[in-house]
Amino acid sequence: MEIRPIRSEDDHQRTLREIETLWGAPPGTPDGDRLDVLLTLAEAWERDHHPVDPPDPIDAIRFRLDQQGLDAKALESVIGTRGRVSEVLNRKRPLTLRMIRGLAANLGIPAGILIQEPEIRVPSRSARHPRHRKTG
Repeated sequence: MEIRPIRSEDDHQRTLREIETLWGAPPGTPDGDRLDVLLTLAEAWERDHHPVDPPDPIDAIRFRLDQQGLDAKALESVIGTRGRVSEVLNRKRPLTLRMIRGLAANLGIPAGILIQEPEIRVPSRSARHPRHRKTG
């Protein structure tokens, strides 16, 4: 395969197939150099045509806690009282700059993720109005 720009999804798929055949080629060899160039082209195409949105800040916090085997109590030293941690995790209280700095330093979550507006999750009508819940 001649190396050329990726201009279509078909080109991208062909490039991925060639990357697969070259995977593990030693660096500094012709195959290793070809692999590096093809990886660069594929990454550029994917960045432009299949961007990945950054995660929601609260989801990122929950994910990092899960990764590290921690529970919400671990956030008290960074966020404050158990009630405040609960409010943040339940999207009832926004993260402050102090909280963002603490979470970035203590959990290693990039501040750029934490500074975003969290996703607003509106409960269904039955959850907001208990008397409208269906009973089984």
